Amino acid sequence: MARPFWLTKLLVRSGVARFLPVAKRLTDGGTAYLRYYSDTVLAAPAEEMMDPAYFPGPAGPDAIDLNLPAPRAESGVSPGRGGTDRRGNPPVWGTPELRNAIADLYVRRDGRAVDPDREIFITHGATAAYAATLDAFVNPGDRVVLFDPCSPLFALGAQSRRAEVRWVPTWTEDGRCRYLAAGFERAMRGAKLLVLSDPANPTGACFGPDDLDHIAWIAASYDVLVYADESFARFRYDGRRRSLAVLAGGDRRVLTAGSVSQEWGLGSVRVGWLAGPRHLVRACALTANLSAPYVPAGCQQVAARAVAEPDSEFIPILDQLRSRRQYVADRLRGLGLEPNWPAGGYFMWVPVAGLGLDGRTFADRLLKEQKVRVGPGFAFGPGGGGHVRISFAADDGRLREGLARLAAFVNGLRKPVVSGVAEQTAEDPPSPDEETKPVFSRV
Repeated sequence: MARPFWLTKLLVRSGVARFLPVAKRLTDGGTAYLRYYSDTVLAAPAEEMMDPAYFPGPAGPDAIDLNLPAPRAESGVSPGRGGTDRRGNPPVWGTPELRNAIADLYVRRDGRAVDPDREIFITHGATAAYAATLDAFVNPGDRVVLFDPCSPLFALGAQSRRAEVRWVPTWTEDGRCRYLAAGFERAMRGAKLLVLSDPANPTGACFGPDDLDHIAWIAASYDVLVYADESFARFRYDGRRRSLAVLAGGDRRVLTAGSVSQEWGLGSVRVGWLAGPRHLVRACALTANLSAPYVPAGCQQVAARAVAEPDSEFIPILDQLRSRRQYVADRLRGLGLEPNWPAGGYFMWVPVAGLGLDGRTFADRLLKEQKVRVGPGFAFGPGGGGHVRISFAADDGRLREGLARLAAFVNGLRKPVVSGVAEQTAEDPPSPDEETKPVFSRV
């Protein structure tokens, strides 16, 4: 007989549930983590979700699978079935090859030991990792804390779960993400989840060691879970990184997300992951499998090869992006704009309010008049209305041409117009053909 949900909630709140065998199976023995679980997890058919009869993995190389999920048939448009298709569905938590590669990655980066079997779960990109986290821990009315500005998906995801979003304003200082400690602490009181990205999107700012220590301490003081998106972790230009997951208490409350879309430029593969305490990752795996199980095995194979690449192979790419960062900053400053200096990522956060336009109008007109797309800042948080985001991830030629068109647009905003024709001055900037090419140019 099914237990009424109100009784389940009562048992969790009273602490009695931690003694029940079903709770021990649901949490993999970590019944102290029940207080974090959302109603979605507590109401889910957990026994069935963990039963391989419902979510079978590979049958093994020597087994004859008469329970195939799809017929083995070729079509006129098929490129042919790979070995992964012939083996059926991959393991629900992800292929061992990819999970082992991610575990090795954390050892190289942080000296962090992560159990690939129980502490890493493969998702359909970092977006699915975030969705699974929200579904696993956030109920309507729960408070989610975000740093302003941040990825639009952070706020949209929380709002779609009817969470209460609390914003913490930030600013960039020599590439470092700064915030007021008192404001952050107020936002964290009574919160369920803190969400952050380091390096940050859209500013490229990075948290300093003291800031990370403070964030970890406040999260522990107020018993707040942390979702740390490290999708841009490879793109740091000014020193080695630190992860919240390796700080005191991180092994109990920090979920780390990664993705090959940003870090390895494999957006079409759409493979991400969650890593962290197994009792938390287990709940996320349950919610993810309710909506989007089985990341394609072929995509996981590509991701595993990428993640296992030697770190030395990324050095030339990082050097090229470092040169682009300087080039873009110099060009924008030459236009009288003052972009934030990013210590990571591949974005410039540019204030445009001084031109008499808000960020959305600037972006819309730039696309319409010059066919150049930039990100309107309002989408990244309440403090972004007067900004735009400019990416320097484009190839050299398109980056130069895009900035030349942007220069023409900005200069057009500043020139007085007489009889529909802009006045010419002796101080007009050089034409695109006369510009000094950046050091990374192949032209």
